[in-house]
Amino acid sequence: MFALYWGIMLARLKGFEKLTNVGDALQSFLRKLKLERLDSEQIPINDALGRVTAEDIQAKYNLPPFDRSAVDGYALRAKDTFGVSAFKPKTFKLTEGKVRENEARTVWTGNPIPEGADAVVMLEYTKKFEDEIEVEKAVTPGRNVSKRGEDVAEGDVAIDAGTRLYPHHLGLLAALGETYVSVVRKPQVAILATGSELVELGQKLEPGKIVETNRLLFSSMCKELGAEAIDLGLAKDDLNEISAKIREGLEQADAIITTGGTSVGYPDLVPLAVNQLGKPGVIVHGIAIRPGMPTALAILEGKPIFVLSGNPVAATVGFELFTRPTLLKLLGIKEARPAVEAKLTRRVAGVLGRRVFLRVRAFEKNGGFFAEPIRVSGSGVLTTMTKANGYVLIPENREGLEEGESVRVHFFSSIMEA
Repeated sequence: MFALYWGIMLARLKGFEKLTNVGDALQSFLRKLKLERLDSEQIPINDALGRVTAEDIQAKYNLPPFDRSAVDGYALRAKDTFGVSAFKPKTFKLTEGKVRENEARTVWTGNPIPEGADAVVMLEYTKKFEDEIEVEKAVTPGRNVSKRGEDVAEGDVAIDAGTRLYPHHLGLLAALGETYVSVVRKPQVAILATGSELVELGQKLEPGKIVETNRLLFSSMCKELGAEAIDLGLAKDDLNEISAKIREGLEQADAIITTGGTSVGYPDLVPLAVNQLGKPGVIVHGIAIRPGMPTALAILEGKPIFVLSGNPVAATVGFELFTRPTLLKLLGIKEARPAVEAKLTRRVAGVLGRRVFLRVRAFEKNGGFFAEPIRVSGSGVLTTMTKANGYVLIPENREGLEEGESVRVHFFSSIMEA
């Protein structure tokens, strides 16, 4: 066993024999993974913000449930206003009941349209006297009226399955009388950090040690997507310890993220530990991206395992390109990051044969969008992410991008103003 272990390690020290491009890596991984959407659960709509609908939600009744006024004003018969203008106003008698010829009734926004009326004239086009009004503008039938079922008709799909619920969705659910909603269960993602040099946040930092940040980083990114993180803690550079932690994750989670221990030199043991635990194990190891080349994608017990770099930015790239789309599939949602076309503010170099993840600060100026490169290199420099609000992908077949070139910026935070 000892000889076999060192034989494997010496072979790995030679480096990756071949790098797989991003598209092929993801396609191969998902094809073998054969993911299905997770099961559903019923939850109160008060707890549903950010959750993903598991089924179409049909309207139980029309919305609005009756013809209602869209403005503050007076309900009347439209034909009684024909020919009316500011130079030729007409007087209408106010009523509290059914609206008859040359009569009007006061309505406020959202009030039902009274019987006999078919339009509403806005307050600003009237003058009120004791028991009558003077109208200075003609209206057509249906003017300023929200018709019954105009928003959603009874039986229609109000919200599609696979929709992430935002505040306006919750408002619509409440308007339709829904108190509970069927949503996709949150994916459970176990997160493990490896490396004997790591210490927990808050512990004394000895020489040669670094504070472990990746678990917090990726638990937050999982929560942002609508998943729940399970903390597997730290594992030293020990094959048995790493294997035990991964086994623990398989028992609890739908997916596993590991960080560190995935390059081609000792003591990068995670791919070895994964393969030791079962088949098919590692599907892809070594991907043509920068940063994040040592990323590995694996499958154990039908569950995805993302073996990411220990460098925070490189690991973030791996998460963005592979973990994010996989978790979205588990949630049954098709969701892309917001993106705009922008002009690059200066030239940047690429790497032939690698897809480069260029961090940028995108901003709006004089009606146009611009992308200022932060830096290409620096897989462990977290400030390249905190200073950026998006990224640009430099294709594998480009040596770089030119100043003024139009690029597509994918946002992970808000756009800035110059």
